[in-house]
Amino acid sequence: MKILMMARNPNLYSHKRLVEAAQARGHAIDVIDTLQVYMNISTNKSYIKYKGQILEGYDAVIPRIGASITMYGLAVLRQLEAMGVWPLNESVAIGRSRDKLRAIQLLARKGISMPITAFAHSTKYTDDMIAMVGGAPIVIKLLEGTQGLGVVLGETHIAARSVIEAFREVNANILVQEYIKEAGATDIRCLIVGGKVVAAMKRTGPSGDFRSNLHRGGIGTKDKISPEERSVAVRSAKLMGLNVCGVDLLRTNHGPVVMEVNSSPGIEGIEKTTGIDVANKIIQFIEENANSHFNNRIIRG
Repeated sequence: MKILMMARNPNLYSHKRLVEAAQARGHAIDVIDTLQVYMNISTNKSYIKYKGQILEGYDAVIPRIGASITMYGLAVLRQLEAMGVWPLNESVAIGRSRDKLRAIQLLARKGISMPITAFAHSTKYTDDMIAMVGGAPIVIKLLEGTQGLGVVLGETHIAARSVIEAFREVNANILVQEYIKEAGATDIRCLIVGGKVVAAMKRTGPSGDFRSNLHRGGIGTKDKISPEERSVAVRSAKLMGLNVCGVDLLRTNHGPVVMEVNSSPGIEGIEKTTGIDVANKIIQFIEENANSHFNNRIIRG
């Protein structure tokens, strides 16, 4: 099978592991810098070029699209889909999960528990928004933030209002969420592949920081998730339409709540913490689901 991976930095652990796993299973895999791709869109014959060469003959694509290049990355992925390349995660599903507000609205509509969330454009109703989510302390999130960046804890009403007004002053779109006190600086990361939780770990933030992201200095430890947590994680991935994703859960007094669904989860922390070969499971899933493209290519041979 011939696999294409869209990734700006081929040297990241996650990307190197996926390449190793694909090659170990006998597949050819190319890694391309998404921003160096350009395309011809036409009725008769559309094509994609990379550094002057036409990209063709691929059976599957692994989209590792960074949050900062979501728009262009999705455009490239849509073009590959239109050309018949099977995507590990579809462009529509990635776009759905990257829009944090839309994702929350979709999950809430289907009964998935999440922190109480408020959203507004005007700062005229800031005090009411803070009250809507239970009052300070509250969590304030940039819609475009990732890996814990753009997430602020408003510990008092005055501090929370100041942060909200400051973000809105620079036209930043934000969500205001309740602070789950009993969860503290700990969450559960579930790695989903093909509708199953293949690995899970508990992440604990460093002293003095309520964020548990490993990129922010958090520590991962092995953890056994409950059947309810497993069900919530799998349902959330399915509702987003994602074959591979990370679902972050908080443990609360009334059960698990979903904090985020990540369409391009890193696998370094969870592989090293659990000892599970996540990269191999992802490549195996590609084999099982993109094989129709591969078999057609053999027949055309």
